[in-house]
Amino acid sequence: MHRSLLSAALVLAFSGLAALPAGAAPAAPTTSIEATTQLPRGVRPLHYDIALVPDAQNARFGAQAAIDLEITVPTSSITLNAADLAFTRASLAPRTGAALDAKIAIDDKAQTATFRFARPLPRGRYKLSLDYTGAIGSQAVGLFSLDYSTGEGKRRALFTQFENSDARRMIPSWDEPAYKASFALRATVPAGEMAVSNMPVKSSTTLPDGRVELRFADTPKMSTYLLFFALGDFERATATVDGTELGVVTRRGSLPQARFALESSQAVLREYNDYFGVRYPLPKLDNVAGPGRSQFFGAMENWGAIFTFEYALLLDPAISTQHDKQEVFATAAHEMAHQWFGDLVTMRWWDDLWLNEGFASWMESRMTARLHPEWNTALEAVNNRDAAMRRDALATTHPVVQHVKTVEQASQAFDEITYQKGEAVIRMLEAYVGEDAWRRGVRSYMREHAYGNTASNDLWRQVERAAAKPVTAIAHDFTLQPGVPLIRVGEPVCKGGSMTVALSQGEFSRDQPARKPLNWRVPVIAQATATTGPNPAEARTLVAGGKGSLTLPGCGPVVVNAGQSGYYRTLYSQDGFAQLTKGFAALAPIDQLGMLSDTWSLGMAGLQPASNFLDLADATAAGADPQVWALVARGFGSLHAMYGEDRAGRARLDAYAVQRLAPVMARIGWNARADEPTSHANLRAQLISTLSQLGDQATIDEARRRYAAMETDPTAVPGALRKTIMAVVAAHADPAAWEALRRAAQAEKSPMIKDAMYALLASSEDPALAERALALALGDEPGATNGAAMIAMVSHSHPELAFDFALANIKAVNERVDATSRSRYLPGLAGSAATPAMIEKVRAYAEAHIAPEARRDAETAIAAIKDRIKVRRERLPEIDAWLAQRAR
Repeated sequence: MHRSLLSAALVLAFSGLAALPAGAAPAAPTTSIEATTQLPRGVRPLHYDIALVPDAQNARFGAQAAIDLEITVPTSSITLNAADLAFTRASLAPRTGAALDAKIAIDDKAQTATFRFARPLPRGRYKLSLDYTGAIGSQAVGLFSLDYSTGEGKRRALFTQFENSDARRMIPSWDEPAYKASFALRATVPAGEMAVSNMPVKSSTTLPDGRVELRFADTPKMSTYLLFFALGDFERATATVDGTELGVVTRRGSLPQARFALESSQAVLREYNDYFGVRYPLPKLDNVAGPGRSQFFGAMENWGAIFTFEYALLLDPAISTQHDKQEVFATAAHEMAHQWFGDLVTMRWWDDLWLNEGFASWMESRMTARLHPEWNTALEAVNNRDAAMRRDALATTHPVVQHVKTVEQASQAFDEITYQKGEAVIRMLEAYVGEDAWRRGVRSYMREHAYGNTASNDLWRQVERAAAKPVTAIAHDFTLQPGVPLIRVGEPVCKGGSMTVALSQGEFSRDQPARKPLNWRVPVIAQATATTGPNPAEARTLVAGGKGSLTLPGCGPVVVNAGQSGYYRTLYSQDGFAQLTKGFAALAPIDQLGMLSDTWSLGMAGLQPASNFLDLADATAAGADPQVWALVARGFGSLHAMYGEDRAGRARLDAYAVQRLAPVMARIGWNARADEPTSHANLRAQLISTLSQLGDQATIDEARRRYAAMETDPTAVPGALRKTIMAVVAAHADPAAWEALRRAAQAEKSPMIKDAMYALLASSEDPALAERALALALGDEPGATNGAAMIAMVSHSHPELAFDFALANIKAVNERVDATSRSRYLPGLAGSAATPAMIEKVRAYAEAHIAPEARRDAETAIAAIKDRIKVRRERLPEIDAWLAQRAR
């Protein structure tokens, strides 16, 4: 699910790529530990035969399920998962003898159905036959519909979303990842519409009433959450790679916009077949686009039939940016990585969700850097790590491997710790053991556990065996306990032409600075800046027991966490920091990003002056890497927001920030050059956005001028800047401009562009216009899946307004938020607030509406608000003093 390199020795070691047949036997259990379950043990499914009859217009479906199962412990009842299903018949047939009718008991709270029989059932194999009906929802859970406009009027398409625990809304099933089984799906659909599932269509029969019954080929053994079905007025394009048919499926008329996704998928599949040493085992792999959006996910890795919302799959030259193009590639790479990490080999229970998401995130980043080096996305590793550390430095964090008890807790596990920290830990461990050893371990893991379920230790065992290094101990430190290590760097001691640097390990925390730090074994890489160049001097060590040291040749400043593969914050002495600041322009771009990120976070936590970030911003060279300037710009934007209603302080900060950024913007210009690096396109959009946020009138006026000229001058707003320019116009709109944007959104024919325009209508800085957007969000005009996104957009500038509105309209809001997101949606609206009153509002909401075990996001929102209040009170004075000193 998406949220928005090989060696010759290994090729010889694994001569040829193993092709695992779809029906291969599951791996034998590798441990005696049983998987967590919320269902009674003693019954397990073997195969599901599902007959589905969807009625899209009436938002209902009828279905039959015939489930082959095995009873391993005698019982007189069978309990499985079912949510919002109505059963009309249930019977159980043994291999021999008459079928037994069942009494049916539904537990809505537990989301189960229990079938009770008149006599105990002995061990053996049976077939459970069920007739039932269910609802087709309007949000992305279970079987749901998405409506969109065409030139001929409204159309409706159907899709499924089952992760984490929503297969039970369409199929009565053992809806937990360890209960793997095969699936045979047949669907009765209107003639002329296309249906897509995990496997190819095996047969098609026209019925007397004109409808068509489609039978799909049986799936391999897989978890319930990976089953998929879609139905609509679709088009499909295909290509073949290594014997696999790759496809993209879109609503009719949009297929050309999926061309880049299809081309990218071909290259990615070749790389993954090679990297994993196991060929993709299904006969086809589709990527299915759907209009609208979810508050929970952007794409889903259903085996053989990835689902992706259009904004993350299609590229429309009228509005798509370079960043959109990179996101399309990254999303496809992420979901395709899941076809191995998650689908072929699946975590045993949601405790180890990171085995799916952390690895897919790491492979996504790795593959983007490998196949598109011109995008220079390797530097994004710092931003991804930073996102994890922001969450991980609060007391409300959790370990990467966490204990999950309920469906709500499983939904909340899809967060920055699971994704970005998981990715960062993998990156660190790969750097520690080496790329070749890491890949050998991953290949062994795939071969041993194909079609089975695993826990994290199954992976560590294989990597440690391949690397012949003690990986497990380090991995446990970073995955079984929460938090961010802090490496303090002592003053270098120069003797005999070499430097020795003492290191000590603490813990970086934003809200528990006095607590006793945890202990980690931390792999550390350092470089001597005096020897930078093609082959700078490098030293490695493992900081253990809280202490360590490094020795490097030469005398001068030392960069710790060189290459930024380590998951820790680096705190230099003030003298050491000053020396690195003087030579900042000479550092590698990735280390410049690392220093900027660490300096920002350490400063906001009070471990060094907050103004140190401005020292680095001042030292950033005019020709610095565009991603470095983008991070500087985002830092200025964050400081601007921190000032809140302090207009005088904000004005001083804005003046300095505009002075630093405007020359960079002037140098790259509003119009793209034919030979410019792609990173310039992303920086251009970032600078326009930040300069607008800072109130730079020249930027705002130019955006307005270009937008006004669109009707007569097609070149005034190139597609790559359309969203950026419209965002500036929307943020600074007056009532007349806002209404004009709304009319443009109403008239827009492209569902993807329409969705983007309604989101922008909710971005106004004017509270009165924000209130108009909120009122609009609960109507039918924006579309059923866009209202929640509009309220969330309003919360960025007006958190109190958005939260109060959502709370006052909680029933209508919940109808527009998929069930998997409800425990986190309202707390998320308070994320940018900075008042004690909001703390009490979030706490009261959580106590009234969220189960105690599912309040992590509410607690995190409260922690973030407290932190922001503290920063305003204690850190901004340091920024003020720096700005005043500079102005003298």
